[in-house]
Amino acid sequence: MSKPQVKKAVLAYSGGLDTSVIIPWLRENYGCSVIAYTANVGQNPSEFDGLEQKALDSGAEKFVIEDLREEFIRDYLYPMIQSGARYETEYLLGTSIARPLIAKKMMDLVEAEGADAVAHGCTGKGNDQVRFEMAFKAFNPRIHIIAPWREWELRSREDCIEYAEKRNIKLQIKEKGIYSHDDNIWHLSSEGGELENPWENAPKGVFGRILPPWEAPDEGVEVIVGFKKGNPVSVDGEELGPVDLLEKLNKLGRDHGIGRIDIVENRLVGMKSRGVYETPGGTILYAAHREIESLVLDAETMHYKNQVAPKYAELIYNGRYFVPLREALDAFFRNTQENVTGEARLLLYKGNVLVQGRRSPYSLYREDFATFGQDDVYDQSDAEGFINLYGLSVKVRSLMEIEGSESLEGYRAPDYSKFKRD
Repeated sequence: MSKPQVKKAVLAYSGGLDTSVIIPWLRENYGCSVIAYTANVGQNPSEFDGLEQKALDSGAEKFVIEDLREEFIRDYLYPMIQSGARYETEYLLGTSIARPLIAKKMMDLVEAEGADAVAHGCTGKGNDQVRFEMAFKAFNPRIHIIAPWREWELRSREDCIEYAEKRNIKLQIKEKGIYSHDDNIWHLSSEGGELENPWENAPKGVFGRILPPWEAPDEGVEVIVGFKKGNPVSVDGEELGPVDLLEKLNKLGRDHGIGRIDIVENRLVGMKSRGVYETPGGTILYAAHREIESLVLDAETMHYKNQVAPKYAELIYNGRYFVPLREALDAFFRNTQENVTGEARLLLYKGNVLVQGRRSPYSLYREDFATFGQDDVYDQSDAEGFINLYGLSVKVRSLMEIEGSESLEGYRAPDYSKFKRD
């Protein structure tokens, strides 16, 4: 099958072995020029060392890098915190939520540079290929998408190295780790190696961001997180921008073993996978946000919000970010956050986030209502009538069962056999 004509492709570029090889492969197999695009979403700064020169040496026409950390936190992470979304009750979606932003920025570059294709280094087994390509299609349904791992004959790391060496491409190859990692300012994920056996304990070497809880200090630390209309705005009374705030909470969480999970999850492509995720600051923010909501949201709104949050998480995980339902849910969640202003006081101790207190100027909690002592606003005798009405359906059903069984005593069914059809 002949390949379509492509003039210029924008490649999601990390500088690793795969994407370094993809650049010359695209030029040879599609005859196109390549723009290498890198998004800074808060990964380890060492990953950017010499990145531009590496891309150019591999044959890229141009290298583009953007610092997306603040936009990532403000426009993607904060709405997700407000939703309370967790995939399969645990995963805080660190990899999943970054992909739509990166893909969107790639499509902006496609338009600015007049490119007619996009390319990525995702394998055919994972979720990321879906997340990227769904976003690409949302912004330009006619864009040509190239996924080399689904096309080329290279099947191993050794094949890729040999391919590069034959083309005199210099590779700064690190010793291959046994784990696959994804890193951004929200989380660090790890897969592969011993983790592929779900019975094996995750070894110490797999963790890169958080102290094991048993190695955390014997004394915990208290932290107060402030919110305004559902957005985090302060730590211990100090107002901070999105990046500084999350980095501060990341350090606190890391030092006290907060935010480690080990899960087996259901991938969109149909298989199960085991992953270890470290989300220190995010775990603290989720806990703090939930406590303020507990004060200010009425019961119906909170309960319904809890029902739709898993659907929001599923949309993010499955790459359906730029769809009408996600936008509609965002509007709902945003409306619920109007009064989510206040502070949550938390104790971080050996992997645990322990709630110490919460307060809000919009609190619906009234001590004079909740007290068990004598009060003037709640007449406890009113409860009898409420319970009688609330329990009416239970009472009626019980009466029917009792009276029905009594009325059936001695009942004999008619003999229908003597009735004949004409």
